[in-house]
Amino acid sequence: MNGIGDRAEGHVPEGRDAQLAGGRRSARAVIAGLLLAVATLLAGCTVGPSQRPPVAVRGEHMPVPPASAPPPVAAPVPLPVPQPGFPTIEFRDCTGTLATAVPTPADRVLRVGCALLTVEADPAQPGLSRTRIGLMRVGLADAPADRPPLLVVGDSATRPSATGAAILAGQVPVELLQRYTLVGIDRRGAGIDDLDCGPAVARSAFVNIDPGGDGSLTALNALLEQARQVVQDCYLVHAGALSGYRTASTAWDIEQARAALGVTQMSAIGVGDGATALSTWARTHPAAAGRLVLDGPPNAALDEPDAAEARAAAAESAFDAFAAACAAEPTCPLGADPRAAVSAFVGRLRAQPITATDGRRLTAGMTVTALLTGLSEPAGWPDLAAALGQAQSGVPDALISRLVPLVTRGGEFDIALATDCNDVQRRMTPAEVGDLTRRWRTAYPLFGATMAQRLLACGPWPTASPAPVPDPGTQLPPVLVIGTAHDPRGPLENSRRVASETPGALFLSWQGGGTGAYPRTPCVVAAVGTVLVAGRLPLDGTLCPP
Repeated sequence: MNGIGDRAEGHVPEGRDAQLAGGRRSARAVIAGLLLAVATLLAGCTVGPSQRPPVAVRGEHMPVPPASAPPPVAAPVPLPVPQPGFPTIEFRDCTGTLATAVPTPADRVLRVGCALLTVEADPAQPGLSRTRIGLMRVGLADAPADRPPLLVVGDSATRPSATGAAILAGQVPVELLQRYTLVGIDRRGAGIDDLDCGPAVARSAFVNIDPGGDGSLTALNALLEQARQVVQDCYLVHAGALSGYRTASTAWDIEQARAALGVTQMSAIGVGDGATALSTWARTHPAAAGRLVLDGPPNAALDEPDAAEARAAAAESAFDAFAAACAAEPTCPLGADPRAAVSAFVGRLRAQPITATDGRRLTAGMTVTALLTGLSEPAGWPDLAAALGQAQSGVPDALISRLVPLVTRGGEFDIALATDCNDVQRRMTPAEVGDLTRRWRTAYPLFGATMAQRLLACGPWPTASPAPVPDPGTQLPPVLVIGTAHDPRGPLENSRRVASETPGALFLSWQGGGTGAYPRTPCVVAAVGTVLVAGRLPLDGTLCPP
């Protein structure tokens, strides 16, 4: 049994034995080094992501790596603290004038004060003349005199801002009124500064635009002639000051109001093109901007005809929301398909208008105009549907009465027209409008032809170069911008674009309808309260349900 094994273990020469022993030690060292390198490599793989292909490993018994520290969160940008107001103008008590006009909930007692602010008739032409605009201060009856003001700037196509502030005071949470006193500022041409210069015949011509018009030049030239009458008559009354009725002038008025209210930084909320005016003011005076909310601002960069087409598309969307809300009720006066019912009714009126008991006639154009004005206020949609239903039954009185504010003295037609025409630059010819009428009548069945023909209202209107809006840089505090999915004054994307172009703005979208989302829904109320009352920023990109 002493073969090869015996020789290997016991008969190796002494020098050979030392050599083999050294070789074994060297091999063990190499293996140990390799194992150490592999261990180091494996340990390194647990540190972070690798660009190498993943390796399948059974890791049930491997130690859990320590949790990495969360990335540092940037401190929220602080919002300005509302400042006490020390007005330099006198507010006289006018609570009694609104006691019955503005409903007030049982949880609050309001006190109303009225004042007049003297401003340049046209800020672009200082020294030309001066005019006055109304301010209305509305707050809790037991509020201290220096409670911080919250300026309210309304849309030129809806109710005057001053009255709007009083209505808002009856709708907002009491917590807002415990933080602020609302101050409404009238838009130029509304309230005390009543713009009343357009001939009644011309107003009626634009209210009665044929929604099924084929764009014939004869009809369009006649409409353009009515527009010339408006411009001629208004210039006879107001001369060069007529150019002062524009959104940029309202921005100038906001700065005068801030100074008159005695604050160095002012919080405010603007609706529709009132939000545009507020944005312009804030960009021009960023150091004076407090906590701001822009509710439904249109894209002011759009010129005609793009702006009119955006309104046509928005009006169709708003009507769909109105129709869905009506059809959801078992007693909807317009039946299961309100769009089909209204479209058929407008078609009937084109052939045969309906006469009211007092002799007034309801035309197809008046019906479409009543829709365009009524869609801005969802709270009035049930009454609008009821008026349409009555008119379908041959009783048009309620629907005709809805148009009185447009065509009577002190109404809304002249100021809306002047603001729209002064805010845009391009003037359309009858031939261009005819082409748009034919195309939009198909693309936007209820409102397209009307929106196209309305472009002629600004045809004779003088144009002025728009004032550049400065870049506020980092001086402007964060601003909350709200967009409404079914706003007849402009599409949601317009407001989203305003937010994207405003430094530090946060955007909130509401899937409801009407002009102005606040305070129509708890979700929007909570977000606005976060900004105005708590002084914190809501989550950017918040989506509020209908």
